[in-house]
Amino acid sequence: MPIGPFKKKPASGAKPIALALQGGGSHGAFEWGIIDRLLEEEGLEIQAVTAASAGAMNAVCLAQGLIDNGREGGKARLESFWKNVNRAGGRNVFGDTSIWTSAFGAASGLDWLKATPGWRMAETLAGSMSPYEFNPFNLNPLHDTLEKEIDFSAIRERSPIKLYVSATAVRQSKAKVFRDRELTARHIMASACLPQVFQAVEIDGEPYWDGGFLANPALWPLFYDDTPDDILLISINPFVREETPKTPGEIMDRLNEITFNASLASELRAIGFVQKLLDEGLLKDAARGRYRRMLVHAITADTPLADLSISSKFDTEWSFLTDLKARGRAAAEAWLTTELANVGIKSSFDVQAGLA
Repeated sequence: MPIGPFKKKPASGAKPIALALQGGGSHGAFEWGIIDRLLEEEGLEIQAVTAASAGAMNAVCLAQGLIDNGREGGKARLESFWKNVNRAGGRNVFGDTSIWTSAFGAASGLDWLKATPGWRMAETLAGSMSPYEFNPFNLNPLHDTLEKEIDFSAIRERSPIKLYVSATAVRQSKAKVFRDRELTARHIMASACLPQVFQAVEIDGEPYWDGGFLANPALWPLFYDDTPDDILLISINPFVREETPKTPGEIMDRLNEITFNASLASELRAIGFVQKLLDEGLLKDAARGRYRRMLVHAITADTPLADLSISSKFDTEWSFLTDLKARGRAAAEAWLTTELANVGIKSSFDVQAGLA
């Protein structure tokens, strides 16, 4: 990866790290739990976060909390945000298009309905309407939640961590990354804009959709900027599923997971390729000086969220969100126990083997 300026070392002597947070609706509460546990680890210091969609919400909450009251402020702000997600219009915060899902709930035990012809007809009908038709006033409860929780002027002026929020430029078909110095609530809404549910968010004349389509999240800003060499990837969409999907609902769920992992997989392969060139001495001396080794670590959703379907990403019941938080804390605890010692020394996630 092209090398940037030398990074500052934490005054505390803690190991610097950058977080890469995927998007995935209410499953972002899994990331909440992970961050909550990481903030308790004095041996780590989060210096940068690149994120998309729900990950971007967690990122700005973390930055706001650190401004408020350091690590404890980060923990408090994240909990406050997710409580407000629970209170702010339920499933509509993350864009549930299904009246069936809204009526019965993703965790109600009625998932068998998704395999019935009636369910599929209702989903097809809902998908035939655009948000410009069924939501002409462009109502979005997320905006009010963000404005209540985040002082974006403070984020722009004195964020203690570097922030990179991705969105998809609709007309240009390009990934766009917004930095902390320019962030507003609209940038976060753009990063989380599912086009089947919400009207595109326009910023400086360009309409944007969910960042997860082309950068979930974007890793390349961490290669070029003054950020830690260590990246801790936190995934929400499982890379691996043990069973082949067979029902229409299962097929669509897995297709969505693969789609939202595609851009990330490509970037991880690029990291692996450069690491291979460095390891095998295939870069000329002049080129070697322009690249640095990125150390990749990961807490994936493969096991912790394996039992959850795509529909549960719209579930904002408090008991469900706190269950996800608990799963995240447990996953972070396991990672700290087995991999913390590798931070600053070597990758603990084998990019080439994991994505071959």
